[in-house]
Amino acid sequence: MILAVVRHAESTENATKYTGFYQDPRPWTGPAAHALARDIVGLTPRGFRQAVWLAETLPELVGPAPSVFTSQYRRAIDTAAIAFPTLGEGRTRVTVLLNEQHYGEATYMTKRELFATHPEGTEDRQARKHLWTPPGPGGESLAKGVHRRAAAFVDTLHDTADDTAAAVAVTHHTAILALRAILERRPVTELVEEARTAKTPNAGILRYELRGGMFHAAGSAEPTI
Repeated sequence: MILAVVRHAESTENATKYTGFYQDPRPWTGPAAHALARDIVGLTPRGFRQAVWLAETLPELVGPAPSVFTSQYRRAIDTAAIAFPTLGEGRTRVTVLLNEQHYGEATYMTKRELFATHPEGTEDRQARKHLWTPPGPGGESLAKGVHRRAAAFVDTLHDTADDTAAAVAVTHHTAILALRAILERRPVTELVEEARTAKTPNAGILRYELRGGMFHAAGSAEPTI
């Protein structure tokens, strides 16, 4: 089996990080911003071009008709739709297992607001972000909550894998960290530290091959757009 893990193409949230969702003070409440980010936020023109690049590049890496999985977020679904415009019905599956980390009540809070409202989590948020569990309903840590979902996704691939199968997972930065920890058998802490200087870029591809019951890294690609 071949697996391509893809970060969604550039979204308007990525492009307007400090002038949109992340401006201080925040323009929306956390629940409203989360719903907007999940259901409304789409791709920028640059993101569209990146997704077209994926359409040109992925067939060479995984073949013409892989099984495609996406998170429930609009930006991931749109990336997949552009990258695989002729994929047959039923070959794209939307799954919560590939969702971005859920920050609960801390969604789109400034650090100032977060530390004033939930001081009990300050030390973990500042020094051990991968262990920090955001407060409120739905809040999940990277090392436990997101990692658990990623492990469940990889298990589904093992259950359905065969020698000719290929799959593409279109997902998000934190989910990619968790997936890499599992696929590459590396500590989350190590990957988080690397990501401080080298995140998987928008539309970046990480390719893996299943051999001997384990996935092995087998190359990567990223757009120059």
